Amino acid sequence: MALIVDVFPARSDNYGYLLHDEATGRTAALDAPEAAAIRAALTRRGWTLTDIFITHHHIDHVEAIPELKAAFGARVVGPRGEADKIEGLDELVGEGDTVSLGETRFDILEAPGHTLGHIVYHDAAGKHLFSADALFSLGVGRMFEGTPGPMWEGVKRLRALPDDTLVYCGHEYTQSNAKFALSIDPDNAALQARAAEVEALRAEGKPTIPFRLGADKKANPFLRADAPELARYYGIDPSDVAAVFAAIRKGKDDF
Repeated sequence: MALIVDVFPARSDNYGYLLHDEATGRTAALDAPEAAAIRAALTRRGWTLTDIFITHHHIDHVEAIPELKAAFGARVVGPRGEADKIEGLDELVGEGDTVSLGETRFDILEAPGHTLGHIVYHDAAGKHLFSADALFSLGVGRMFEGTPGPMWEGVKRLRALPDDTLVYCGHEYTQSNAKFALSIDPDNAALQARAAEVEALRAEGKPTIPFRLGADKKANPFLRADAPELARYYGIDPSDVAAVFAAIRKGKDDF
């Protein structure tokens, strides 16, 4: 039996996800951006919500927790490092922990930077990574709380996962990410190909999510902060990768 992932839009540019364990019928919402969107997806699929898996404390990822928990009695799992910022958590997890959804197992990885306690959920057997705002297609989340060194280390941990991992992130930002990436890495053939694919998908009103991690490793400048050509672009010593990562992040912030 496998994990079924249902993808749907929420709020203005969020993605919502339902994770359904076929063997047991347990169904989790990955983050809780909007109750109405999650309820509609449950109805469309004929599933019942049993769990809510939270990645970080930002309001567009937690706002629906109270309503959904009250309606379904769902177990709410979330980051230990942000327990004081998120209401309604039943189970706290961090780096090295495992969360079960029926027969599906998720390894928890910490990915600080966007928020200090941000976690991601990795289904190694099914090759799914639910990265929320720690990793986007061709980008990463804005560094609201962290610092470049630890954020780069977290990004490297995600980069080390298998190339055939399917990544499900928190927002549809790929088109703008591609424009910035091309501005600093214009000769990257993999990036050029992905940017063209993204333009075609968006022109047809289709999502750019999920994406293969292996392809993103070749095209995403944040996953390539240790590439010499990006260090040269910013005039930074290639050995100071955290500084290169910081320069890329600032470049995107100001783009």
